[in-house]
Amino acid sequence: MSFLELCAEIKNEVTRRSFEISVQILERKIYSLSKKDLLSIVAAIGSIPENIDHDSTEEKLYAKVSDIVLAKCLQELGLSASVNTGRANCADVVAKSRFHGYTLVGEAKSFRLSRTAKNQKDFKVKSLADWRGDNDYAVLTCPYYQYPKVRSQIYGQALNDNISLFSWEYFFILLASKISENKLVNLSDLWNYSFRLAKNTKIIDRNNCFLSKQDIAIRKYLSLDDRKLGTYFSKFRNNIIARGNLEIEYWQTKIIEIKKYTKERAIKELLLSLKLNEKISAIQKYIDSLEAG
Repeated sequence: MSFLELCAEIKNEVTRRSFEISVQILERKIYSLSKKDLLSIVAAIGSIPENIDHDSTEEKLYAKVSDIVLAKCLQELGLSASVNTGRANCADVVAKSRFHGYTLVGEAKSFRLSRTAKNQKDFKVKSLADWRGDNDYAVLTCPYYQYPKVRSQIYGQALNDNISLFSWEYFFILLASKISENKLVNLSDLWNYSFRLAKNTKIIDRNNCFLSKQDIAIRKYLSLDDRKLGTYFSKFRNNIIARGNLEIEYWQTKIIEIKKYTKERAIKELLLSLKLNEKISAIQKYIDSLEAG
């Protein structure tokens, strides 16, 4: 199953079944993926397609699928991993090392390429610290190039609370390198990088982006040379550029389509997009509750 096929499955599921059943069906399909198919999905899952409506059931299902993909990545790395379902205020993914006994919680994040304004709350670093509980590590998985490039509170938060700022790209490299835990291979050094870095980081520098340092640590861990790592990231950038051009084409086609609307349809679509009737209904419901005493 390719990424495009996965997105088509998401769109089909929301029209045929309940959200809970759709999650179960997609979970079974993702857990049965070959490593080759998983890699193709991991390479693209960090960018939400523009044809998935914002704040829609499709988008919520896409987010849950991202959690499942993260759990599948951890499984491929030799850990026991599963997705939390039906619980609020907790991490989306939980995992345990079969060989070394440590546990971790994980959070999967994907963003639209059209969304440029993000703040530290979007990354849920502080929430992840709270959700860790008694687990040993907490791992945030975000698109590498969506992390703030220079300074952000999330870097200081990660150092202070030992949150691993991981990425889909990192998981791709680990899987492509055929890394898997065993009695001799322990991946906890990767999840614990922020703790080690914090020891040598001055307070004034704690909000500085440390991804380039982390890149070096991962390269050394995998015994990759600079050229090999550079090749990976060159492909990642090229894939994002190609994906971005496709998303632009999608919106350009939408513009052409909208220009053909009749006046009546344009007004109807505008009213729907502004959700004015829903706003009126919400206010009326609140007023009715007050009048009822």
